Amino acid sequence: MSRPASAPVSAPAGSPDRLEAHDVHVQAGSFPAVRGVSAAFAPGEFTAVIGPNGAGKSTLLRALVGLTPVTRGEVRLAGKPLRDWSRAERSRALAFLAQSEGLPAAARVRDVVALGRGAGDWRFGLLPRSPWTAEDEAAVDAALDRTDTRRFEDRRVSELSGGEAQRAALARALAAQPRFLLLDEPTNHLDLAYALEVVRYLRCEVAGGLGVVAVLHDLNLAARADRLVLLHAGQVLASGRPADVLTPAHLHAAYGVRARVVQDADRLLVIPED
Repeated sequence: MSRPASAPVSAPAGSPDRLEAHDVHVQAGSFPAVRGVSAAFAPGEFTAVIGPNGAGKSTLLRALVGLTPVTRGEVRLAGKPLRDWSRAERSRALAFLAQSEGLPAAARVRDVVALGRGAGDWRFGLLPRSPWTAEDEAAVDAALDRTDTRRFEDRRVSELSGGEAQRAALARALAAQPRFLLLDEPTNHLDLAYALEVVRYLRCEVAGGLGVVAVLHDLNLAARADRLVLLHAGQVLASGRPADVLTPAHLHAAYGVRARVVQDADRLLVIPED
């Protein structure tokens, strides 16, 4: 990781650089998966979206990036409704990592990362743009370096561990040089060492000015974010600094469990008591 750690930079209220949800509603069939969510996400800030299963976390994330239609309300990027951005513009500004990226097994890591320089996602049959430029090459090199994937850039995806594959997927997203990176459970199925590593990479990107929005199940990992959005039954139960959101009352209301929240050095720890 080449970027030095620094204090997160938060956009002021009303900043035109933010990604915003305004009274967003999303239907999953006949089920209201997201119900009136309003939230703002700033460049240079790491926001974790938390909540129990079925709370609407993944649905909200997909709505923020334009992959799931909003039935009421609006998503705005830089003050402009997301629906008014072209697909190519959205893909350059907003990078999205699903729970399982399904990377092409036979592809070299470097080639996967290079797909981040295309006009969209390789899953939709879009290849890196042509002509390939020195700027594209430099962006791929930088993404490989920042995720520590250069050392296996010539290996096939099929030869990677789960943690290595997740870092390759992250490098692909970073190669696009987006304004915001949205990740759906990026530490899912990873052991503790790899999960902490992914969070460290994300914190490094935030220090460089990238806005990160990640759905996380592990509350102790989520506590390392700058801000939390706690969802319950498709609505925002609480949002703000980890210390303001991770309270025994909020955790009991959202998860139905009793927990202690203790300060350990500069971090919060959630300890279930039930």
